[in-house]
Amino acid sequence: MRKLLLFDIDGTLLTSGGAGEKALSLAVKDCFGVDDDLADVEIAGRTDSGIARQIFAKYGQEASVDNLAAFYDVYLRHLEQQLPRTRGLVLPGIVEVLESLERRDDVAVGLLTGNLSRGAELKLAHYGVWDFFEFGAFADDHHDRNELGPFARKRAGDRYGEFAPENIFVIGDTPHDVACGRAIGAQTIALATGRYSAGDLRACGADFVFEDLANIAPFIESLGLAAQTTGDLADDAFGVG
Repeated sequence: MRKLLLFDIDGTLLTSGGAGEKALSLAVKDCFGVDDDLADVEIAGRTDSGIARQIFAKYGQEASVDNLAAFYDVYLRHLEQQLPRTRGLVLPGIVEVLESLERRDDVAVGLLTGNLSRGAELKLAHYGVWDFFEFGAFADDHHDRNELGPFARKRAGDRYGEFAPENIFVIGDTPHDVACGRAIGAQTIALATGRYSAGDLRACGADFVFEDLANIAPFIESLGLAAQTTGDLADDAFGVG
């Protein structure tokens, strides 16, 4: 049966080299007139819309639809400018994994990300991996990450038919990603490529934990898929199940 793979972006597929955080700080400067490094705002694993709500609460501003939309516009403008100025990268093995999955007919690949849809496109296009993803769920859909899974599942279902929870895999790098997967009964794959260690991710209940995806074979095996190409069998790194 076809498996549905839903990828987080930041810390999972790539690092933007701080472009996102810098763009947020610049947006705060433009919208609220203050310099703020946002050290007291939780960012990792949170949605852009949730982060914006934290910022609005910090400055005592109403998080109305219009106010948030204006803030997003400023943030996205700065993000587009900052991406070429920072030293980000696609994380180890990601391109090889995505190319391998693209060759298969037993998987569907989408996004389940806290980025706004436009922000996701800006980041992934800048690093050359946007075209691997046909659909996704984004911060535009809901500010609570645990509410995003049903959006992704429905969009996948519209294209491919219904996916049973046991055939859905949420792939991310934070406990928030694991919780998001759990919220829809999906299996969870956590990568220790962000701020959390493999031990942290095992402790929060991830079904599978990998240091990174530099070795494709253990990742493919965790999905319950048979190896189909030599690219699936790379053995230049290791995973931790």
